[in-house]
Amino acid sequence: MSAPAPSLHLRPPSALLTDLYQLTMMQGYFREGVHTQEATFDLYYRRNPYRGGYAVWAGLEVALDYLDTVRFAPAELDYLRGLGLFDEPFLTALAQWRFSAEVTAFPEGSVVFPNEPLLTVRGPLWEAQLVETALLNILNFQTLVATKAARCLSAAQGSAHGGAIVEFGTRRAQGPDGALGAARAAAVGGAAGTSNVQAAALYGLRPVGTHAHAWVESFPSELDAFRAYARLYPDATTLLLDTFDTLESGLPNALTVARELRAQGHELRGVRLDSGDLAYLSARVRAALDEAGFEKVQIMASNDLSEFVIESVIREGGRIDIYGVGTQLATGGGEGGGALGGVYKLVALAGEDRMKLTGDPRKTSVPGHKRVWRATDAGGRLVLDVIAAHGEPQPQAGERVSDPANPLRNSRLPAGLTWSEPRKVVMTGGQRRVPAEPLAVIQARAAADLARLPEGTLRLLNPHVYRVSLTRTLQEHRDALMGQLRERHGL
Repeated sequence: MSAPAPSLHLRPPSALLTDLYQLTMMQGYFREGVHTQEATFDLYYRRNPYRGGYAVWAGLEVALDYLDTVRFAPAELDYLRGLGLFDEPFLTALAQWRFSAEVTAFPEGSVVFPNEPLLTVRGPLWEAQLVETALLNILNFQTLVATKAARCLSAAQGSAHGGAIVEFGTRRAQGPDGALGAARAAAVGGAAGTSNVQAAALYGLRPVGTHAHAWVESFPSELDAFRAYARLYPDATTLLLDTFDTLESGLPNALTVARELRAQGHELRGVRLDSGDLAYLSARVRAALDEAGFEKVQIMASNDLSEFVIESVIREGGRIDIYGVGTQLATGGGEGGGALGGVYKLVALAGEDRMKLTGDPRKTSVPGHKRVWRATDAGGRLVLDVIAAHGEPQPQAGERVSDPANPLRNSRLPAGLTWSEPRKVVMTGGQRRVPAEPLAVIQARAAADLARLPEGTLRLLNPHVYRVSLTRTLQEHRDALMGQLRERHGL
């Protein structure tokens, strides 16, 4: 990755990037005089995306930039005034409003799991309430795409010669902002570059591209088109082979150009396949390139790829070096994808723990300010995470812990584990307390965490279930509060 272009900047979201009810509740809290009460909200999700074994936490840097700069501009206040829903004292207060809360979160790029608080906001009720929508918008999407990228990369690296992925999804993304966010998140998950030039400039990514079928169609012949592109970029040419016929036309013409480049002291960089049976075609192309002495020419593939397509291509003997993943990566699509079901729940207010009961026990929230402990074994492999009450000490061998979604499923902690607290305080008083991290550092963290997952967790189908548990103290507190709430509400 290169350094971002210094003159380019992606503007953080407006204060109006929120749901209307956040603002109406803010005014209600203000009128009732409870807006400054200290509240704690946890952001988490309940099920891994894509029916997988993990998620890659992404978007934190973007979220912190938003929290650091969010303001109500005069024009935005005029708009709210024109709705007729908000009175002048409230609008005057909004004009002075600044985010002042404490934020605790996993470092971006960490592997994370269901039901654990990924990010906690603790501060005045009305401001913690306001930022819910923007935080979920940023973090849900970026985490979804980063996870998809990690899954695609894991599949690509399943071949004997390894493989890389690049993000090719701008034209199918959910608008310009979605395209930029997807390119960034894909890099967190391991993408080696992006076709989106603006994203490459903003985030210091490697811009990647070949040429389109239109280039070939614009010349008298395919060979003329290939030669023209090679003259333009003699040391950086990748040729698209399937405009007419991959094996009968594109491949022979690419070999001709490769020989001509070598005779001039240059080398063909690669060829791209964009249709047909990618496993069969790539194997044939690889054999022909190797036989002709072009072993270092890389084969790139595109054409509606996903982690399952990549795995299938490799299983069937395909010889692809770089996978250009587009639609499913930029949209976070695929089975079990489309959206990450992240939620943001009030867990404490004015010194009292709060919880959502609901009719579905799996959706019952975990009350109170909490900490997350992560265990590794002697080899540095991740073993399990334990959610504890904020004041609880490090877990000990033999302690009983339970599943947050099913308290009847419980077990004792094994011995020989090393414990750490991965979450850190990243903002206090509305000010960042940690320096901004380069995207390359975040990507490296994700790669390191993925490499430490227990065996089977990376499987695309029926992965190992990584354990996230509650301490006995926290589970008993949850049960007691649940009983009090049921009695209070006559349930």
